[in-house]
Amino acid sequence: MYYLGIDLGGTNIAAGVVDENYNILLKGSVPTLAKRPIDEVMTDMANLCKKLIADAGLTLDDIAYAGIASPGTCNSETGVVEFSNNLVMYNYPIAKVLSEKLGVKKVYIANDANSAALAEALVGAATGASSAIMVTLGTGVGGGIVIDGKIYSGHNHAGAELGHIVIETGGRPCTCGRKGCWESYSSATGLINMTKEKMAECPDSLMWELCGGDLSNVGGKTAFQAKRKGDPAGTEVVDRYIYYLGTGLTNIVNIFQPEILCIGGGICNEGEYLMAPLREIVAKENFARNSAVQTEIRRAALGNDAGIIGAAALGR
Repeated sequence: MYYLGIDLGGTNIAAGVVDENYNILLKGSVPTLAKRPIDEVMTDMANLCKKLIADAGLTLDDIAYAGIASPGTCNSETGVVEFSNNLVMYNYPIAKVLSEKLGVKKVYIANDANSAALAEALVGAATGASSAIMVTLGTGVGGGIVIDGKIYSGHNHAGAELGHIVIETGGRPCTCGRKGCWESYSSATGLINMTKEKMAECPDSLMWELCGGDLSNVGGKTAFQAKRKGDPAGTEVVDRYIYYLGTGLTNIVNIFQPEILCIGGGICNEGEYLMAPLREIVAKENFARNSAVQTEIRRAALGNDAGIIGAAALGR
C-alpha cells in the first residue's frame, strides 16, 4: 500500500506519495495563498493529491490513508485544527474536508513540527532514539517531541509548542499574543528582524552591500555572510542570535534530557558554523553537564521532506 503525506505550510502546500518504507515516490507543491478562505486552500490540496496519485500510476484504491502535517493545535482524535495563528484556522475539520474533497476514507492529522520530528525519529537524524526532540527554525520556531516512537502532544493536543517559551520577559511581541517568546528571537524571521535593526544602526555595515542597499533583500544568510567577512555588525547579530538559540535549546534539554535533539530549517545550512557554538553553549549551561550521558545535538537529516514523511506515517 501507499500513503499520502501532506505538509501544509504558510507559503506552500507540499505533498508526496510515500511507500511502506517511508520512501517518497513522487512529490509536488502548490502555493498556499494563505490569506484566502481555507476551503479554497483545501481544494488546491485535494487537486494536488489527485494529480500526484495519477502521475504515480496509482488510483485511490492504492492509497491506504492520507496524513496532514498542519501548523497549530491539531486534535488527532477528531481531525480538527483547533487553532492556528500563522495559517488562520479555528476549530476547522481539516480531516473531514480533505476526505470529502479527495475521496480517501482515512485522514490523519498532527502538528507540522510534531510530524517532522516523527519522520526524523523513524528514518532521519534521530533514527532508533528512545526519546527525540526536533526544533525547526523557519517563519516561526516549531517543536516536536517523540517518545518511544510516538508523538507527545499533551492531553489537549497543544503540547510541544517550544517556540512559545519566553526567554526575554516583556520582549518582542509574538504572533501568539505573548511577548519575548523564543520564536521571536530564534526563528528565521527573528534573525532577519535583528539584522535589519542592526543595519539601521550601522549604515557602514557590510550587510548593506550584501543586500544591495535594500532592506527587503535581507535574508537569514545576510548576517552570517557578513560575519565570515569580518564585519563587526554582522558578527554582533550572529553572536546574539546564537546566544538566544542556545539559551532556548538549553532550556529544552534541561526539561526533557532527550537522547537526540535535532535542529532543522534553512538556517541549518550554515552547518558547523552554527552547530558548533550551539553545542558549546548547551554543554556549558545544561543542568546535567557533569553527567556521563549527554543529549546529542544533531542537524536534521530530511530537510523539506520531513513534513511529508511524518504526515505519511501518522496512521501507521
